[in-house]
Amino acid sequence: MTSLTESSTDTAQDTQNAATAVSENLIEHPRGAEPGKPGRRDAFYFEQKNRLPDAADGKGRGGARYGRTGIIHTPHGDIHTPAFVPVATQAAMKAVLPETMKDLGAQCLLSNAFHLYERPGEQVLDEAGGLAKFMNWNGPTFTDSGGFQVLSLGAGFKKTLAMDVTGMKSDDVIAEGKERLAFVDEDGVTFKSPLNGSLHRFSAEISMGIQHKIGADIMFAFDELTTLMNTRGYQERSVERTYRWAQRCVAEHKRLTEERVGKPYQALYGVVQGANYEDLRRHAAEQIASLDFDGVGIGGAIEKRIIGDTCAWICDAMPESRPRHVLGIAAVDDIFACVENGGDTFDCVAPARCGRNGAIFTRGGRYNIKRAQFKHDFGPLEEGCDCYTCTHYSRAYVDHALRAREFNGFTLATIHNEHFFAKLLDDIRASIDGGYFDEFRDETLARFYANGSRDDAFHLGLPPKRMLSHTSAFQGADEQTRRRLFMHGEPALAVSFSDLSPDVSDSGESDNHTTCFMPYMSDSGETDNHNAYLTFYLSDSGETDK
Repeated sequence: MTSLTESSTDTAQDTQNAATAVSENLIEHPRGAEPGKPGRRDAFYFEQKNRLPDAADGKGRGGARYGRTGIIHTPHGDIHTPAFVPVATQAAMKAVLPETMKDLGAQCLLSNAFHLYERPGEQVLDEAGGLAKFMNWNGPTFTDSGGFQVLSLGAGFKKTLAMDVTGMKSDDVIAEGKERLAFVDEDGVTFKSPLNGSLHRFSAEISMGIQHKIGADIMFAFDELTTLMNTRGYQERSVERTYRWAQRCVAEHKRLTEERVGKPYQALYGVVQGANYEDLRRHAAEQIASLDFDGVGIGGAIEKRIIGDTCAWICDAMPESRPRHVLGIAAVDDIFACVENGGDTFDCVAPARCGRNGAIFTRGGRYNIKRAQFKHDFGPLEEGCDCYTCTHYSRAYVDHALRAREFNGFTLATIHNEHFFAKLLDDIRASIDGGYFDEFRDETLARFYANGSRDDAFHLGLPPKRMLSHTSAFQGADEQTRRRLFMHGEPALAVSFSDLSPDVSDSGESDNHTTCFMPYMSDSGETDNHNAYLTFYLSDSGETDK
């Protein structure tokens, strides 16, 4: 087994190679962009390096394991994969500058097409020279299609689309007290802006037009997002509709590429839907593979228990030359499952969002920095971590800054959490290249989840006896109860995201917050683009908190 010291040397070399590419000042002179000519498509390609050996328990056909290392070459630089993609929703990482994101190990950033369409508007980014130049990010960028945001307006659940809703099947479910703001038809989606109520229209062509003007290196086709509540019949119709939209996206993408001369080529990924149904996922993957996409996005609502299987089903049908992006993943065990089964890149708002609420990721698991025990703790957030926060600031200071709602606290917690995920993926990449992925996976997961359950992707360091996962909570209730809990919550069981991190009084006793629907809302009240998990916490007495 290769040592971590040896693997770190290889990772450092990858980082140096990426830095060399960045030194080309690709923000001003992106690869493949020539005046008066369409962007050269050969400026984007995937180079596969090493792949995991197949195994008897491999989830792909014939025991295939699709996990691999590689390099995604883009007009604005290279991405060494597997890689984590931090989310700069509105062309900004909240409280953290792009230069700092580069220093902490981020190779690329993802922004949200819907939010940038809302403000400042895609025309502004086009005039600025594209997303990377607009936000002074000298590296590769992604934009999602805006489909998640637009379509999630339809049910009013915001980020609750990945819930375990066993027994709940309806195509017309809407959150209590919410207005349906989005309506799907064959051509696209009509929706009301959550900012001002104005009426808008998204279609395959409109999404492509917006994303071309935003100018990211990698963008996603407009797809229809469904929930786990939708019926099998609706899922089937939705998969076919997404395929027809994908065909239109490819055609419009080619037209705009030829028309918008002098711009770098933008890669287009098709998105595979199909919810939890293996046959639908395989069918959708074959459809997307048949079209002229540059890569594939694995999206939609997926139950945690089959997330690795879903990746494998899709990779069975997908050409190896296409990179694979898994949308909205930040649970450590989910990342390992997806990497092992073919995921190349991953994005999620959770590291930053959770950091601003006091949840700190470490190799020994997650904990809540806003607990009384850390008020006088002058050690780093994580022993042995080399991030800027851990080398310059103490737990006591970060605890204080977050409690005082000082922006410094948001900055420092975000730096550490984003570094955690960037470094985790660096180490996973090194383990694949070094031939010790299985050992590294088992060791890392055993350490991370030593004090909690894998069913709870967002465990905050509470004793296992105080934790009740959504799986047991829902499966142990009747359908009516599950529906009530999911649709409009229960004061005893659900609170807002701001209460995600259970606070602790000065006496050292927990305030016993219960979490949560985890709606992943931005500080402005807008939604981001990722899935959520439902978790309940019990008081020390074993009863739910009120």
